Amino acid sequence: MRQPDIEIYLKDAELPAVTAWLEQAIGPCGDWQVRGLTHKCRFADIAVTWLPKAVGKWHSLLLESDRTPWEDDLACARAACTALGVEVRCAPGSWNEEQGEEDADRWLKVTSEGVSEIQWRTG
Repeated sequence: MRQPDIEIYLKDAELPAVTAWLEQAIGPCGDWQVRGLTHKCRFADIAVTWLPKAVGKWHSLLLESDRTPWEDDLACARAACTALGVEVRCAPGSWNEEQGEEDADRWLKVTSEGVSEIQWRTG
């Protein structure tokens, strides 16, 4: 089932490279609107938020739509890793507070070597 939105975390990615990748995958972007540290843009009709260094050296990329080219976070993370040549992390699936804090720390690490499950304490 398609996720309602996509959120991935990218290490060492630069916004111009991410912009070029998203434009190729989704469509043109208007100018990024910057408020504080948050950058927002629309690619085609998909709202995108970029938060640099959201977790340490990791940048958050949020695509607020279920109409992205990717069915879920992992598919997007794999595409980003391939296109940008950077390590990407994402949640293994949807999470809610009832699942407990321990499950909140379960993440998938995507590199050129493949996908592995890790514990990542982001809080």
